[in-house]
This record gives sequence, C-alpha cells and structure tokens, in this order.
Amino acid sequence: MDCKKIAQELFDAEKGHYQIEMLTASNPDMSVEDAYAIQLENVSKKVTAGETVIGMKIGLTSKAMQNLLHVNEPDYGHLTDKMLVLEGNSCPIDELNQPKVEGELAFCLKKTLRGPGVTIADVYNATDWVVPAIEIVDSRIKDWKITLLDTIADNGSSARFILGGRMTPIGNVDMRLTGMTLEKNGELVNSGTCAEVLGNPAAAVAWLANKLSEFNIELKEGNIVMAGALTAALPAAKDDSFTVTFHGMGSVTVKFK
Repeated sequence: MDCKKIAQELFDAEKGHYQIEMLTASNPDMSVEDAYAIQLENVSKKVTAGETVIGMKIGLTSKAMQNLLHVNEPDYGHLTDKMLVLEGNSCPIDELNQPKVEGELAFCLKKTLRGPGVTIADVYNATDWVVPAIEIVDSRIKDWKITLLDTIADNGSSARFILGGRMTPIGNVDMRLTGMTLEKNGELVNSGTCAEVLGNPAAAVAWLANKLSEFNIELKEGNIVMAGALTAALPAAKDDSFTVTFHGMGSVTVKFK
C-alpha cells in the first residue's frame, strides 16, 4: 500500500473541495499505523505550504460513537491556523464538502504535556483556560461512508473550528456536570453534559497526550486542544447559524455563507 499516494488523493480532494471513495474499500489491508502515517504526511504538506499547527482535535470520545465504528478508544487530528474561523466571521460553505457542526470544550495549554503517563491532574495543571468551541467536521470521503481508518487518515474528518470569546480558568469549571446546548437557526436541537466526553473532557486530553507519545509528538505550550463532541453532529447548509452555549461559560456562534 502506498501511503504517500493515498495522502495525495486526500490532499487534492480537500484542496479541490470534492469527495473520493472510501479509502479502506480499495486498501483493505490498511492499519491504524498506516492511517496515522497518511494523516501526518498531509500535515507535513500543509506545513510546507505555509500553514502552522496550532493544536489538535480529539474524536470518537463518546461510547456511542466508539460502538458505531467498533473501536474502544478515541482518535485525533491536527488543527492549523488556516482552519480557525474567527468568531463573528462567516464560514464559506463552498470551501467544504458535507459539513457538520459539533459543540465542544477547547483547552488552551500553558505548559507542554508529553506522555506517556499523563493524568487528568496533569491536564488541569497544564491548562490555562477552557472556552466554548465549535468544530466543523467534514469528510473528504463520499457520503460520510467511513470506517475508523478512513477518518484517521482524513485528519479526524476535521475542517474548521471556532473559539468563543469568554475564557474561563479550568479550576472554575466542574467538568463532569457542566451542561451544553446546541442551537440551529435559533432552535434548541441538542444538549448534553461534559461527562459525555470520557467522563471528563480533561481525560480526553490526557489520552491524547499519551497517544501522541507513541509518535514522539507532544502537546505544546500554547496549543489548542478540542476535547471532543458532547452530542451528535448536525448537518450544515448555506445560511445556517449555530450557537453552542456552556452553562456559566458563555457561548460561541458560527454562520455559514
């Protein structure tokens, strides 16, 4: 299997805003290691083209999603500066294929986290603040027909992210009990609590730091970490507006144009 060739196919699909067939259908021997190698190949391409990696996203943090894809741990992708949509700015939908919106907590690190052995306590100690965030997921794989390996190779199916403007010290947040609502065009559609994310979103960040150590990668001081969706993703279309609100922490909104 030619990981560089597969990476190029994904890279071209993302830049050209089109969909390709399921990777694992034509590459049945693909392993998790292969999938992450494909992801890293495209991250390298983006960095070479001038983008900067500013953080990471964690996916498949809920048991329901893990069961759906028959896996027992989350996955991750990279965030670059070109993926950040500033709050108040619209997200051009013609730059995406089949976007969906998720509500998450984002962590900003004031200290570097390097696994193995990172604990939830380490994450609290290393986090400067947390903030309501929106992740726009988007698959380059046709019709979202993906396996775990497809989404890993495709950078965790990540596309864009938006950070709220109200930053809360992590010690002021009860990660287990804090509630979130997700509104679409002014209508409440989904709600959940942070406990949906591995019992505590900080546990997801600890998992990520430990997982990355297998690839000799660390979570750096100043990195943004999207800790995983609290509820199911909602499909987005032109002129749709979404607002994510965390109880006592403020909200964040994105509109598609």
